[in-house]
Amino acid sequence: MQINPEQLKQLIEASLFVMAKTVSIKQLSETVLADFNVSRVRIKVALEELQQDYQGRGVELVKVAGGYRFQSIETLSPYLQNLWQEKAPRYSRATLETLAVIAYRQPVTRGDIEFVRGVAIGSHIIKSLSDRDWIKIVGHKEVPGRPALYATTNEFLAYFGLDTIADLPALSDAESLAVLFSGVKSSDVNPDDPEDVPETTEESTNE
Repeated sequence: MQINPEQLKQLIEASLFVMAKTVSIKQLSETVLADFNVSRVRIKVALEELQQDYQGRGVELVKVAGGYRFQSIETLSPYLQNLWQEKAPRYSRATLETLAVIAYRQPVTRGDIEFVRGVAIGSHIIKSLSDRDWIKIVGHKEVPGRPALYATTNEFLAYFGLDTIADLPALSDAESLAVLFSGVKSSDVNPDDPEDVPETTEESTNE
């Protein structure tokens, strides 16, 4: 079937609102637009036009994690947080530093993270990042013990508003651990959360 440019924009716009998550051009093509004779180039053009249409409004269409989604503009975030009764999880600085090492040096083992940070990390830090779906195991290093290799996920990209890992801000000092991603909400940082917990080298190597 044929679909004109205005109808295409309307259908894509409605689909993104209904799905309420990051959606790729490929997903749009294979789902809501599967019955229409429309190329991915046309879909991309329609998305770019929608981005222009929403400029200067309270909601914007952004390209993140290899797809597109609608989200509120950043300046409204402090006021919109009152709409949710449930508070978001809060993370210690050690957790965010661990996430930074994984993001910038991935794939890395737990031992690699500890080497860069200069301190052992507690299991609860890796678990909290895994539970949030910000990191995942992507393999095992071929050394004695075959420790797990960690890397970031699409959920990480989406949360921090990144399209690809290459969009991470450049570090002036590659060894710096004072990295706090600009996308982290201040309410997510918990200064009272347990920090690093000393653990044995054996535990660190085999995790």
